Amino acid sequence: MSESYVQLVTREFKRMQSLADGAVSQLSDEQFFAVPSPGDNSIAVMVKHVGGNLVSRWTDFLTSDGEKPGRDRDTEFRIGASDTRGQLLQVWTHGWATLFEALRPLGDSDMARVITIRGEPLTVLQAVNRQLTHYAYHVGQIVYVAKHHCGPAWRSLSIPLGHSVEFNRNPTRYGPNA
Repeated sequence: MSESYVQLVTREFKRMQSLADGAVSQLSDEQFFAVPSPGDNSIAVMVKHVGGNLVSRWTDFLTSDGEKPGRDRDTEFRIGASDTRGQLLQVWTHGWATLFEALRPLGDSDMARVITIRGEPLTVLQAVNRQLTHYAYHVGQIVYVAKHHCGPAWRSLSIPLGHSVEFNRNPTRYGPNA
């Protein structure tokens, strides 16, 4: 295998960030903050939560618990007066940058090291996989809700329906998320 696990997972995290960014970029501010149904989360809330989680989990990844003492997870699920789209996207972008900076120095030999998240010991491999699935869950929600809000104006982030044969003939046309 010519690709290390860290390279593979970094590529997958980047792909997830790109999918979410592509979905969010299609939304108006109203759609970004809209709650689809009572009890649901707006995309703004999901962005706020994932951003907070990214910063907490990946800051000092190898040396401190992944649940930082200053994090207030419950507030990530409430939009306050100071929560502008720009401010939320800034936290989101900072969170992803924190993740990529934490992954950069890791090698496959680090995968067996033990870290903690909420006091639970996990190998680095377990922790990375846990976060990969967590972010994939929320990115899927973001894309689904964004597509719902955009309706027929939605621009596909992958292979548009009815274009699979064309994709198979010319896969480079559709980009990295296809």
